[in-house]
Amino acid sequence: MPGSRLTQPRTLDDMLLYVMWQVQAAARRPVVRVCEAEFGVTRREWRMLAQLGRGTGVASSALAARAGLDRAQTSRAVGALVHKGLVARTPRRGDRREVLLDLTPAGRALYEALLPRVAAINRELLSVLDETQVAALDALLQRLRAQAERMAAAVDRPDLA
Repeated sequence: MPGSRLTQPRTLDDMLLYVMWQVQAAARRPVVRVCEAEFGVTRREWRMLAQLGRGTGVASSALAARAGLDRAQTSRAVGALVHKGLVARTPRRGDRREVLLDLTPAGRALYEALLPRVAAINRELLSVLDETQVAALDALLQRLRAQAERMAAAVDRPDLA
């Protein structure tokens, strides 16, 4: 039995990472439209808001790791959100060199209004699959994420491979 186009790619269009990028690129357009046109934030700023919406008092470095961004990208997005009055910086007690980030009341309100809109886009994307397929996709994506993390760790720390 011959391998699938994903396991035996002949062109870029056959490679899993490219296919996933194409899905993500197409699906993010409605998210960008809602974020920018209706809520006045960029997609990256939305990502910061969504991560900050998960808890309180998050250090910038932890936020960068959660959002999958480098420190410079995180700093620019956080700076824009602070300027917009959506995020507050508070020096950490005992170590004023480190600041903790929190949503302001306006940031919390924007997050609570935008999250259901983005969730609806997510549901619409998945609407072409039945519940069993969604569950299978979720399990497969978790396995792929774990493998990708192992591969990244091997690249970052070849002595552990």
